[in-house]
Amino acid sequence: MSAALLTAGLCAAQEIKEDFKPSTKNQPQQEYPQVNSQGYARFRIVAPNAQSVSVGLGLGGDGRAGTTLKKDANGVWTGTTSAPLDEGFHYYHLTIDGGTFNDPGTNNYYGSTRWESGIEIPAHDQAFYEERDVPHGFVQQILFWSESTNMLKRAFVYTPPTYHSDKANVRYPVLYLQHGWGEDETAWMTQGHANLIMDNLIAEGKIRPFIIVCTYGMTNEGFRPGGSGGGMRRPAGGAAPAGGRPAGGPAAEPQAPQGQRPQGQRPAGGGFGGFGSNAGFEKVLCDELVPYVDAHFRTIPNMENRAMAGLSMGGMETHSITLARPEMFGYYGLLSGGQYNPQEIGDSVKVKKIFMSCGSKESPAAINSATQAMKEAGFDVMGYVSEGTAHEFLTWRRSLYQMAQFFWGIDTPAPQYKSSSSSNSWIFILCGVLVGFCLGFILKKRN
Repeated sequence: MSAALLTAGLCAAQEIKEDFKPSTKNQPQQEYPQVNSQGYARFRIVAPNAQSVSVGLGLGGDGRAGTTLKKDANGVWTGTTSAPLDEGFHYYHLTIDGGTFNDPGTNNYYGSTRWESGIEIPAHDQAFYEERDVPHGFVQQILFWSESTNMLKRAFVYTPPTYHSDKANVRYPVLYLQHGWGEDETAWMTQGHANLIMDNLIAEGKIRPFIIVCTYGMTNEGFRPGGSGGGMRRPAGGAAPAGGRPAGGPAAEPQAPQGQRPQGQRPAGGGFGGFGSNAGFEKVLCDELVPYVDAHFRTIPNMENRAMAGLSMGGMETHSITLARPEMFGYYGLLSGGQYNPQEIGDSVKVKKIFMSCGSKESPAAINSATQAMKEAGFDVMGYVSEGTAHEFLTWRRSLYQMAQFFWGIDTPAPQYKSSSSSNSWIFILCGVLVGFCLGFILKKRN
């Protein structure tokens, strides 16, 4: 009897609630896919002539094949995931009779080195990236010519809500924020909601306003089917996590190295066992993009007010480039992208702050131990673990929320900017006053 009651209780606990609503990532007027309050996802595809339809979300079947849909008499395929999904954003695609397709019900997001469908499982703490009635910043596309690669490249720049109304002498710190493998420069503002996170933080008075720049990190070279990537000669880029699969994506991909680098090694901007082209990207970022941004936006153009951070493979790029070019960046951030150790940074580098994070389903022990070691060595470090998440965008949204406050929280000193031009202006003014005084004295003498 006890066994029967226990079984009945388990069945009741697993009962799926029929409170499904359309995903917030759906195209306008599209009812499917849907999600319920428990985190289950339900799909509906019209394909009368198909023989098999499945959804590549890694749930159902053998755990890898995805969720298998069933066909009704009208040729409509439906199915529900066998288990709840983690809160947050997930890529997925359809497999129909062996072919890979996007769900016509959802918007498309670049991940897995291709345009994928996306679904959003509402998070209990989603308020920090929600669309609110607050002042909003500006996200603009910029195009800059890269001499080192001989091609036109693209970046997206977030400027705070008051950027265009502030006085002309108001300048801002800058965060260069990188995507992961399989994604591209669109990821942080679309999947990541970086601009909304910033708008809400600024509206709540939790951070000092700063600029964010996102560009393609050349992370997909050699892994994106049919192309080399990197500039306007490719379709809009892509990114995915360090675990070798796209952030929250469906299928396993080539494995990227995990964890921190060997003690005492300082990379010179090279690649990671074939992943990416960090030597090339280092030059594009440091010698081409940063000077372009400093020339066209009101930045504070020094390492004391410049940060670099990235998720997954973008974190690995950050790790490599910040160590190779310590004069460029004063703030470092690794989001599910490994860790720093005191030996590789050394005593000569004046790093202001270091942020390291991951999901609780990744490697929190490595983050915690690395944070402790760095603090004991005297560095200003924050380690953060996103509870209940894995290698996915909710981990990185939460990480950006924490990192922004750690780098430039409202309690941090206001950024200071002293330009040589402003000091030269004072020199010219003083010279003018002196000349005027001398001319007046001479004229008085003549009179």
